[in-house]
Amino acid sequence: MTASPDKVAAQPGAPPHEPAAPALKAGLKNRHLSMIAIGGVIGAGLFVGSSTSIAITGPGILLSYALVGLLVVCVLRMLGEMSAAHPASGSFSAHADRALGPWAGFTIGWLYWFFWVVVLAIEATAGAVILEGWIPAVPQWAWSLVVMVVLTATNLVSVGSYGEFEFWFAGIKVVAIGAFIVIGALAVFHVLPGVDSPQAGLGNLTGHGGFLPNGPGAVLTGVTLVVFSFMGSEIATLAAAESEDPRRAVTTSTNSIIWRIAVFYLGSIFVVVCLVPWDSEAVTDKGSYVAALDSLGIPHTGQIMNVIVLASVLSCLNSGVYTASRMAYSLGERGDAPGAFARVTDRGVPRTAIIASVMFGFVAVFLNYRFPETVFLFLVNSSGAVALFVWLVICFSHLRMRKILQREAPERLVVKMWLYPYLTWATAAVIVFVLGYMLTDAEHDGRRTVLLSLLVAAVVLAVALVRKPGRPRAGTDGTAD
Repeated sequence: MTASPDKVAAQPGAPPHEPAAPALKAGLKNRHLSMIAIGGVIGAGLFVGSSTSIAITGPGILLSYALVGLLVVCVLRMLGEMSAAHPASGSFSAHADRALGPWAGFTIGWLYWFFWVVVLAIEATAGAVILEGWIPAVPQWAWSLVVMVVLTATNLVSVGSYGEFEFWFAGIKVVAIGAFIVIGALAVFHVLPGVDSPQAGLGNLTGHGGFLPNGPGAVLTGVTLVVFSFMGSEIATLAAAESEDPRRAVTTSTNSIIWRIAVFYLGSIFVVVCLVPWDSEAVTDKGSYVAALDSLGIPHTGQIMNVIVLASVLSCLNSGVYTASRMAYSLGERGDAPGAFARVTDRGVPRTAIIASVMFGFVAVFLNYRFPETVFLFLVNSSGAVALFVWLVICFSHLRMRKILQREAPERLVVKMWLYPYLTWATAAVIVFVLGYMLTDAEHDGRRTVLLSLLVAAVVLAVALVRKPGRPRAGTDGTAD
């Protein structure tokens, strides 16, 4: 049984004549939700992964980011419609449970949890590399341990503690990207005082082999490379369930997603490809953002970017612990995970769900150090396509849930997907096309990523189909059908 749409669910199965068990608390303030929504679309992958995409696609990478951005806008609009109608800690997993059946909620919930605990290991290692560069006396594994322990502790204190840390981490990212866009744009148009950047200009968009130097097909390759940097944009819908006004929080974050993607992704990448020729060796050697800042003669650009990337890594780690634990909580609440996952402390913290998620993250960190090219590489590849699986499930959940809501609770449709059902079907078709295209991409590991992710998804789905086949399905009002 799932949560009431208007408040976070209490412990399931509590006797009706006894006080309700402790539940998740509405500890996130509006400023927390606003910054989580803004910062959630700025992943560390934007800073560290864009150089490869630019080198492969050229200036046409702008089309790749625009296509993926449009896809994400549509998916989050669908998710916003469902989450505004029924805010829940499990977000799309809870919606899939209601719309498609317990097998769907179980499968996508566990796959999403798996994705984030692997991300914990990736980000902990990335942060440790930067910190070891600053303080070499402390070994890399120790730094990984430190950042994992600190951010686990903040999540164990309260949801407000998570929100406060994320407010500042995300704030650093937002300010950094904003400053980069403003300074870079001034340099592109040669009006930045004290800076002489003769190679900067709009001519870089077409002056080195054309806008699509490697052909139109490179745009699709770029799509498969950048799609994963958008993962995390859905976190606001999970966090909204622990805010004072979940419906308002979801509505606000959903309505602002277009400008957030346009500014932070398209705006910053546009500045990068205008400041530095796409085929410059500096783009791949130093990273796209470092190369762009270097071209302006700004001193210590490498260390500046290290600080920004570290903030992004810590933000991702902080949100990863939060997101994985809340998905585990939701699965436990619905009977799809051990019941202990659904228990919370007096402060409203799902302690067991947090510890279990972080423990798997610690194991993944160890595997990254001990077996980086075998076991850990398998974990990374087998979770790589989860973002696309999640988006596809959101599409199909939306097709079903809209009909249910229109029939049973039309007043809950405070956010509506545009051009329903045509745009929903079109979005699903594009996602399937991207997955299909990745199967043809052996050069950049697209095929391996999809096949291994499908293998893991098939195993989880098989488990979902053989366990608890008779579990009642929740309706739109939170009661069992």
